[in-house]
Amino acid sequence: MVLKNSAVFLLSLLLSCVAMSGAARILEDTVPSKEEHQPEVPSLPKVELPPFLEVHLPPKPELPKVELPPVPEVHLPSKPEMPEMPKVELPPVPEVHMPPKPELPKVELPTFPEVHLPSKPEMPKVELPPMPKMPTVPGIHFSEPEAKP
Repeated sequence: MVLKNSAVFLLSLLLSCVAMSGAARILEDTVPSKEEHQPEVPSLPKVELPPFLEVHLPPKPELPKVELPPVPEVHLPSKPEMPEMPKVELPPVPEVHMPPKPELPKVELPTFPEVHLPSKPEMPKVELPPMPKMPTVPGIHFSEPEAKP
């Protein structure tokens, strides 16, 4: 049943592709080229604009020059030296005595019986026939690459 459905689907897909390509060919043949059927556009009449009105602006007023007062000299005080910090002696670190580590008892693992596996059978030696010589193509000679110094 599945094969029948997929076969019907593929057949309908093929037919639609054939129909589309045929329609595309018909459209290519019937579409006129742009150069042949361009309608003429009437030229627009030129419109003359009235001349611009002349605008007279009043002259810019001159601003008075402002003199800034001189910058006063500022004398910064010298950096004060850092006072020496008093030396502080820390108390000695107390000694800590840790108790000795307890010894763990030895745990004996159980012993398992030995398992003897059968030995592998030896494979028979197979002798292959000698390698045949590769045929050479006449007229082609490969040069040996030169050794780099």
